[in-house]
Amino acid sequence: MALEEARAAGERGEVPIGAVVVIDGIAVSRSGNRTRERNDVTAHAEIAAIRLACEALGQERLAGADLYVTLEPCTMCSAAISFARIRRLYYGAEDPKGGAVDNGVRFYAQPTCHHAPEVYSGFNEVQSAEILRTFFSQKREAL
Repeated sequence: MALEEARAAGERGEVPIGAVVVIDGIAVSRSGNRTRERNDVTAHAEIAAIRLACEALGQERLAGADLYVTLEPCTMCSAAISFARIRRLYYGAEDPKGGAVDNGVRFYAQPTCHHAPEVYSGFNEVQSAEILRTFFSQKREAL
């Protein structure tokens, strides 16, 4: 589902990243990046999916939820994941430049981080990376 959301985001001209919130094996919400569509720098796939899940469940926290995302979350999204109390984070491709989980600031390893999810990387890594590579290659060709 996250890969589907990433592809749909790319078709809308967004950076193709997708996210899905799952509780007890049921997808509660899903979204792709919507920053351009909404003119909102915070409308990353992870944050959009977290917002939708909170709204659907009528609560501000998602304890017991798992988040699947196609790219390693940035610092902003890592913080949102922490504040939402997401139980497990599964991500596809690493992001050496903008990632904040296993790269960059390593947000969850900081002593100021109040909640760190269990993190599992490499899920559908090849497909996730290929979606991004194709998107940016097409952008460069269009120039």
